[in-house]
Amino acid sequence: LMSNFGCTATSHLSFFVLQLFSYAQNTLYHGPSWRAEPSDLILPIHSPNQEAVLTCEASGVPSPQYRWSLNGTLIDLRGDERRRMSGGNLIIKGLDRDQDTGVYQCSASNTRGTILSQRASLQFAYLESFKTQPRSAVNVREGQGVVLLCGTPLHSGELTFTWVFNEYPYFVQQDNRRFVSQETGNLYIAKVEPSDVGNYTCVVNNSITKDKVLSSPTPLVLRNDGAMGEYEPKIEVHFPETVPAAKGSSVKLECFALGNPVPRISWRRTNDVPFPSKVKLRNSNAILEIPRFQQEDTGTYECVAENSRGKNAVRGRLYFHAKPHWLQNMTDTALSIEENLFWECKANGKPKPSYSWLKNGEPLMPESRVLIENGALTISSLTLSDGGMYQCVAENKHGIVYASAELMVLASPPSFSQSPLRSVLKARVGTEVTLECRPQASPRAISLWKRGSEMLQKNERLSLFPNGTLKIANVTKRDGGIYTCIAKNQFGSASTAADGSMLPLCLEPTRITQGPSSLEIIVGESIVLPCQVALDPALDVTFSWAFNGQLIDFHQDSDHFERRNAGDLMIRNIQLHHGGKYVCIIDTDVESLSVDAVLIVKGPPGPPDTVLVEEITDSTAQLTWSPGRDNGSPITGYIIQARTAFTVGWQAVDTVPEVINGNTLTATVVDLNAWVEYEFRVVASNSVGMGEPSPPSAKTRTEDSIPDTAPTDVGGGGGTKSELVITWEPVPEELQNGEGFGYIIAFRPMGMVTWTRAVISAPSVARYVFRNDTLPPFSPFDVKVGAFNKRGEGPFSSIATVFSAEEVPSMAPERVVARSLSASDIEVNWDAVQSSPERVLGYEVVYWEDDTKPDTVGRVRISGNSTAANVSGLEGNTLYFLAVCAFNTAGTGPQSVPVNATTKKPPPGQPPQNVEWSLIGSQLTLQWDPVIALDTESEVTGYVVSGIMLHIVLHLYRVHFVLLVLVNRWVCLNQSSLKFTAHCCSSHSDRAHVMLIVMVMSTVSGFLCMCVILHRISCNEQVNGNFPSDCWVE
Repeated sequence: LMSNFGCTATSHLSFFVLQLFSYAQNTLYHGPSWRAEPSDLILPIHSPNQEAVLTCEASGVPSPQYRWSLNGTLIDLRGDERRRMSGGNLIIKGLDRDQDTGVYQCSASNTRGTILSQRASLQFAYLESFKTQPRSAVNVREGQGVVLLCGTPLHSGELTFTWVFNEYPYFVQQDNRRFVSQETGNLYIAKVEPSDVGNYTCVVNNSITKDKVLSSPTPLVLRNDGAMGEYEPKIEVHFPETVPAAKGSSVKLECFALGNPVPRISWRRTNDVPFPSKVKLRNSNAILEIPRFQQEDTGTYECVAENSRGKNAVRGRLYFHAKPHWLQNMTDTALSIEENLFWECKANGKPKPSYSWLKNGEPLMPESRVLIENGALTISSLTLSDGGMYQCVAENKHGIVYASAELMVLASPPSFSQSPLRSVLKARVGTEVTLECRPQASPRAISLWKRGSEMLQKNERLSLFPNGTLKIANVTKRDGGIYTCIAKNQFGSASTAADGSMLPLCLEPTRITQGPSSLEIIVGESIVLPCQVALDPALDVTFSWAFNGQLIDFHQDSDHFERRNAGDLMIRNIQLHHGGKYVCIIDTDVESLSVDAVLIVKGPPGPPDTVLVEEITDSTAQLTWSPGRDNGSPITGYIIQARTAFTVGWQAVDTVPEVINGNTLTATVVDLNAWVEYEFRVVASNSVGMGEPSPPSAKTRTEDSIPDTAPTDVGGGGGTKSELVITWEPVPEELQNGEGFGYIIAFRPMGMVTWTRAVISAPSVARYVFRNDTLPPFSPFDVKVGAFNKRGEGPFSSIATVFSAEEVPSMAPERVVARSLSASDIEVNWDAVQSSPERVLGYEVVYWEDDTKPDTVGRVRISGNSTAANVSGLEGNTLYFLAVCAFNTAGTGPQSVPVNATTKKPPPGQPPQNVEWSLIGSQLTLQWDPVIALDTESEVTGYVVSGIMLHIVLHLYRVHFVLLVLVNRWVCLNQSSLKFTAHCCSSHSDRAHVMLIVMVMSTVSGFLCMCVILHRISCNEQVNGNFPSDCWVE
């Protein structure tokens, strides 16, 4: 760039260097741009070791630096042990409600400027306990209506309410006569009946913390002064006169009346516009629900309660509100110095949002050059100091949004480094030549033309355009010469020249001999688009290809595009985005030609769009979606997939209709689990194949319902005296169907009618122990286990038979005898326990070494009726004490009178020495010295000889592998035998490796000492030798 301008003053040169530096910065660097911004958090206040993580991540060159503010005040992290940053994320541990609650905002800064993130609140959910004092009884007459107050304790976070009748888990079932408000938690009974008498407990659940608290019971007592007569409805539950409703939210209006007879509830809009299909009436019409609230849902709604004695009504107006969202955003802009900036951003919201502007995170105020009007920003006569990061802020009382963009102010002299003129100009007589002068300059340069030393002026054949282009019509010989374009602005000048001295030329016209044709092709295939020409030999030709108006970069797009045979274009592994218009551009020195073709790529359908859950029940979800691109082949069908926290990835689900054709854009998913949060996505297919799935729908929870799955594998038994142990397989969370899940355990002695019931409110518990001193031991019980949640009781399991705990055997085995078998084994025999009132499942042998310290115990347990056991792994020549006891599931009974036995001495530890051998023909003879046992070893009774033949059986990769072939079994010799003769070769081999083992045999039948030899011999040869003296001893 510097070579393209000159100056005479040092101060000017410094200024130009500054502009050059500014230009380079604008080219290489860019300001922060958000990748991830913080979002609102609400966390359980008492979660141990929980951290709050507020996300903040931005791109930018140089890499941005981050800062955080809380309630508008910068957070100083120096010396802060609870708060730290990881990247841009703010991590808070040791959460404190008083210190950490508030509105957080992140800023990202680099040398280009600063931007602010959206604001995010951090709140804490909690639920305090009810006051413990007893509640007064409520006295009512039969037929009268009544309201039982819940008196919700202090809390933060969404709550749900249920009521228990008399005892947990018998929940009040809502119907047209009974209603639990989810706004107040109160229980309303329209008309009291005698069956309503009892104790009522309010149960409050915090949806965030999962905490549950129960109030003290409120007794409902029936007065004895007679039933109450009929009266008209009295609406006790109603919605406010004005109800704000956010866009996209789910609005629920409650309405319930007391009365005798029980009132009927109905709803209408006062303008008599019918409810859309998405509106649902629940709980015997006591709740009107409007999902995905929109502007058209606003208006006045009326609830009417009516019985035979009259009717009453309440009205309320729903009005729409929405936080701002962008309709028109702004983008990064690069302008030359002294130009004017105009940015406009538009947001929609209810109420209408107001606008403000920030520059580098600070408010931008109007001044002489800066005009702010609604969402428009105008800055006239830009200077370098105007560069930076700008944000448009749209805000109403329901929210605030930020849009960001960078303003780059450019200042540089003209330069032709990127766009010089062609070095040589050629043209035929009578044709037209166009010369384009396109310097890079900020601000835009003024362009002048000259031929040789003559400045060119506009005439009938010369056209000079404001953008610097020179056009010469009807070329003649007089037009030959050197053409120079001169560009100037306040920062300097530059020029570029072309040699037109050869103008004009007599040339043959260029013809396209083969061009591309429009085609249809399947994704993944490859094709060649031809482009061939016939031209005058004096001309040079270049080929280029454009795709949808953009030149193809064969280096950058080499994975798919390749030049072939001069002008041909090969496209490999065609993808859907390769469909469009291809243009072959042929440039010669004197003209430019082009030929085009359209390539239609057929592929699987694109992903469907906007999957919405229109209606959801406890087992179904009605979905709608918008079709995606068919990608050249009509969509023939759809499948729906679902995902929950309990599934591995996405799973296909059953729908109605079972087969969804390509023209259907709605379906109902069936067989869902109640009270499970689902995501849904839709996949389209056509004749080419299955397409990409749609983005997932918003997470939607099915409604709760009474459990429909009973616990499985009900059993039990065991335990200690006076216990009945009952076990089961817990119901998985995805099958619990709602909050407040637990188990009902029912049991009775076999043959009895009345069941005893117990309740466990922990969903993960799988064991219940009933203790009663009157329980007879090992008695059979009928047992069943059911499930419940806050909606009511579910099914019970099938009845299983479980025995109560039995008592340990009360009698000890008799006639216990022990004898030593070897240095490590003792055999124990006893008489079985006879006539024991308790079950005997087997026997246990207890043994120890020192009778003065019987706590050093080993045990051997034998199940069944066996009356003998071997105790192994003992030390040799050691005295052991042993006793036997009976056992069953309750434990072990009393031990027998201890007996003792001493293990035998261990076998000799020395191997045979001086082993000699000789081979005559196939006869092998061994001789060795006798082994003398030590005093601490058992007597030598003989020797054992064994032989193994080793054959080399294969040769692989120059490595020899050896196969072991057993020649003969172990041969036992008595003590006096010190010689052994055998035939060592088989009929299948003339040469072999033989391994011979000589082992000492003692009185305890132990083979602990051996001598091994491996030697190569030849059959039918006489060989003598000695074994090595350092025999291997184990």
